[in-house]
Amino acid sequence: MTRVIFYEKPGCINNTRQKQLLAASGHEVIACNLLKEPWTSEGLKAFFQDLPLPAWFNKAAPAIKQGEIKPEELTEDQALALMLKEPLLIRRPLMLAEGERKVGFEVDEVKAWIGLDEPEGNPDLQTCPRSHEASSCKPA
Repeated sequence: MTRVIFYEKPGCINNTRQKQLLAASGHEVIACNLLKEPWTSEGLKAFFQDLPLPAWFNKAAPAIKQGEIKPEELTEDQALALMLKEPLLIRRPLMLAEGERKVGFEVDEVKAWIGLDEPEGNPDLQTCPRSHEASSCKPA
């Protein structure tokens, strides 16, 4: 069993499914509100490691979907400043376990990292099921 600090948007359907899968796989999940966390640039950047800058962002965030923010045109400093101002821009979840930080929920990556049971039906645990709507995930 691994203790996973799980930064989520409370009520997000996929974050709920991800936490359930982690718990069903025997992990202890400590859920934290990503939107209320007192982030710093350094603290956020630690999660992004070697990811390309556009992968730091929540593609379902309204400002990105509407084209107001174009991650591929930003510097690291600009991206982090925007995320500190508007945490909805941060790709979810952010996870901390065994001294490592991860962003997003790639099943194969989580499985290799801390172990994970196969989800039934191979569901998409990354794309917001409400992404066809005008805004990002809303509380269920």
